Amino acid sequence: MIEASQIHGFAAPGFEGVRAAFAQNFAEAKELGAAFAAVRDGEILCNLWGGHADRARTRAWAADTLVPVFSATKPIAALIVARLAGQGLIDYEALLAQYWPQWGAGKEGVSVAQALSHQAGVCGFLEPIDPALWLDPPALAAALAALAPLWPPGSASGYHPLTWGYIAGELVRRVSPRSLGSILREDICAPLAIDFHIGLPDSEHARVAEIQRPTEFPELGPLTPMKRAAFLTRWAAPDRSGAQWRQVEIPSANGHGTALAMARLYQAYADGGKIDGQDITGPSAFAALTRIRIEGPDLVLPSLQSFGAGVMGNAYGVYGPNRAGFGHSGWGGSMGLADPAQKLSAAYVMNRQSNKLQGDPRAQRLIAALYEAI
Repeated sequence: MIEASQIHGFAAPGFEGVRAAFAQNFAEAKELGAAFAAVRDGEILCNLWGGHADRARTRAWAADTLVPVFSATKPIAALIVARLAGQGLIDYEALLAQYWPQWGAGKEGVSVAQALSHQAGVCGFLEPIDPALWLDPPALAAALAALAPLWPPGSASGYHPLTWGYIAGELVRRVSPRSLGSILREDICAPLAIDFHIGLPDSEHARVAEIQRPTEFPELGPLTPMKRAAFLTRWAAPDRSGAQWRQVEIPSANGHGTALAMARLYQAYADGGKIDGQDITGPSAFAALTRIRIEGPDLVLPSLQSFGAGVMGNAYGVYGPNRAGFGHSGWGGSMGLADPAQKLSAAYVMNRQSNKLQGDPRAQRLIAALYEAI
């Protein structure tokens, strides 16, 4: 537990309640280390951090502590696909196989937009694979291309927790000489001084927080083959403990950044594809990215979902009161949101994971305090 005086960072006048809510999460012993940031129309409303970056509590969380945000990476990666679409290199309505001819095994009719909105039917592997494949994106992508779908593609969504990133990454590789992570770094993060990475350079590994994993499995509801393939087999995920996990580009799951960096990137969803006035995607590509492609019961997640082509819609109010907003959650509780009506974006990151797939109570407390201040 840490004292309120040990909460660091900035909260604009009127946003003291956000700082208090952030401190309360620590006071209730719900955090190890964490950060929260919010941006409105380019103005930083708050940028808070506190706690420890390691499980032994010997290293204080700093302003530049990086943390893996897991699936909250997806909307950031989706901006790169949209950027290429805005440049005429990708058409969301085209068949994915048009760019990736090996994409088959009953999935030939899947469009780019369907694949990126979790409708392709390949949320994971029911039959055993070598878990090391997850750390070899071209090899994993080839295995996905040959994988038969677990349900008729386009008939329903079934959240693709990891495989989404290999689809997006391979699509980018097929149309661009640069990788998805390289485009993010060179075109967006470096010019705008945003400290977020998909594919973390070795020089930055010392800044990464250690993760304290949850002690309970997530509540998935009745088990099905789709849920087992996505989450519950021994080969459903790679080894996340080593340097290779941080180095390799997994656009669905291993973005590393600060809360402020993440909030600034989610600003694109609050401002029509723009960050600090710079147009990242172009208006038509942004509209295609954010158009809700499917909504309702999901075959993998145990709750109703609303999916664009890489970002979640907020139809069910998980990401603030604006049901026309956007957001995404990451394994253990990380979260990003965007509210176009307010031109507001926010992000919460931490290293003590919970078993909540969405709606972590710590994040919900911060969202409530943020909107009360607004």
